[in-house]
Amino acid sequence: MSSLLAASDLVTLFRTELERCALKTDESVVILSEPNSREDYVAATFAAAQSLGVRSVVSTVLPGGSPVTAPGVRSGSGFGLAALEGFPSMLSFLKSVDLVVDVTIEGHIHAEMQQDILRAGTRILFVCDPPEILARNMTGPDDKARALAAVGMLKEAKTMRVTSSHGTDLAMDISDSHPSFQTGFADDPGRWDHWPSCMVLCWPNRADGQFVLATGDILFPFKEYVTQPITIVVEDSRIVKVAGTGDQAFKVQQYCDEKNDDAAPFTSHMGWGLMPTADWLSLSMYDRESQIGMDGRSYEGDFLISTGPHPFMDRITPFHLDIPMRDCSIALDSTLVVDQGKVVA
Repeated sequence: MSSLLAASDLVTLFRTELERCALKTDESVVILSEPNSREDYVAATFAAAQSLGVRSVVSTVLPGGSPVTAPGVRSGSGFGLAALEGFPSMLSFLKSVDLVVDVTIEGHIHAEMQQDILRAGTRILFVCDPPEILARNMTGPDDKARALAAVGMLKEAKTMRVTSSHGTDLAMDISDSHPSFQTGFADDPGRWDHWPSCMVLCWPNRADGQFVLATGDILFPFKEYVTQPITIVVEDSRIVKVAGTGDQAFKVQQYCDEKNDDAAPFTSHMGWGLMPTADWLSLSMYDRESQIGMDGRSYEGDFLISTGPHPFMDRITPFHLDIPMRDCSIALDSTLVVDQGKVVA
């Protein structure tokens, strides 16, 4: 893959990221890849770790492929490598190291085996976007502080309400909704994070109302900007109606109508972006297979609503929509935290 960044630039970039991950000289690092992973990312991570004085660095290549039927490349929806699920000794090995740098195509975002690794104290950093996007969106301690402050507000709140001039009016019960965050680096034991990223999210217990996708909002994993409005009605966290014309409304409806997957039509995590360097138009500058789309997902002030998997409701499914929406207002109880797409708290 071509890049505007030279190999030496990549090593410097990855070294900075590993420093953000608080990597120490006496720690162990595994670079987890598959045959179609970016070889320059594997080499840059290896060289960066060695430049920091880390001696225990291992590069591991596993066979590619996902155990789920949903298609997609760098979609953020899959369960990750099928080979890892059938390789218990490798799982044990990953549990024994300090940091895993995951440069596989899909990562293991929604896979239970990843939670097993994290529970052992291993931290995991997932990397798959193009190098220019990584460099532009390099986050730091101040970003983590903002994300943690937002997590604190979510923990204190009982309700979240999202509205917009386009017709969105969605109310959520977020009491004990397991607030979390992404900040672009994994510096705490047992932490997973995604470079680049900066957002806050939670897993509502219940959602009711509707959200209206406006022209220019984004549909993942399709990696498309919305071209015609789509209204999605939610009752008790279940999507009961998708109204709109054109193929995009059909795709959303189809994703929620999987006859053999009861979890597909439910809402999942929700939150808002905190990354000021994110570029909403980035998705239009690259081919679909080259990026996962973290600019849109983490865009400062967007509302990110998802469907499908909900680990705290025991809903497991690969049919996972991520939908970043602009110009929304988000209130926690009576406190406005995002005002028409602008973070205010």
